Amino acid sequence: MEIWVNPACSKCRSAVSLLDEAGAQYTVRRYLEDPPTAAELEAVLKRLGLEPWDITRTAEPIAKELGLKSWGRTEADRPKWIEALSAHPKLIQRPIITADDGTTVVARDPETVRSVL
Repeated sequence: MEIWVNPACSKCRSAVSLLDEAGAQYTVRRYLEDPPTAAELEAVLKRLGLEPWDITRTAEPIAKELGLKSWGRTEADRPKWIEALSAHPKLIQRPIITADDGTTVVARDPETVRSVL
């Protein structure tokens, strides 16, 4: 299992605490320091069953700078979104947990974290 975290994020710290309490074996990826590649984002999105705009933090200053709210949300627009997420990982919703069985979640609440255990 791997968890993508930003250590400054309270929801990430909470998710890590829940994994620790459960005795889960996992790897921490500080995705701001080790950003996912476009291919990794594609794989995670496929596992999540979501589109890149679904995991984008549109309130971030960089999102406003890039004008993300005006970007299209079609299949043709996906590469542009994925490129933006890879280039600016702060835009990625967090934490994301990828379990060994293929389950992948955006773990913003305790119930979702527990769903991968």
